[in-house]
Amino acid sequence: MAAITINVSTVKPLGDRVFVKVSEAEEKTAGGIYLPDNAKEKPQVGEVVTVGDGKVNDKGERTPVEVKVGDKVLYSKYAGTDIKLGGDDYVLLSEKDILAVVS
Repeated sequence: MAAITINVSTVKPLGDRVFVKVSEAEEKTAGGIYLPDNAKEKPQVGEVVTVGDGKVNDKGERTPVEVKVGDKVLYSKYAGTDIKLGGDDYVLLSEKDILAVVS
C-alpha cells in the first residue's frame, strides 16, 4: 500500500465545506493570569485556508460558498472535524457552522 502525504495544499474540501486554520488559544486571562495547557478553551476563531466549490441545490445549480480564502471566521464551538497537520491545528467544517466573518 502506498503512503499518502497530506499537507494543506493537497486538501480540497468538497461541496460547501471549508478548511480553517485554528487561531492560537489565549495563554493568559484578561486579569493577567497565565493558563496551563489543559485549562485553555478550544478557540472558535480561525482563518479560511481552502473552500469547496459550493452546495448543489435542488435544481442542480451550484451555490458558491460565501467565505473566501484569507477570511477570519467565527465558528460554532463543537462544529467540524479537528485535523492536525505539520504541528498546526485545522478544522474542516460545513459553511452552515460558520457564524460570522471577523474583520
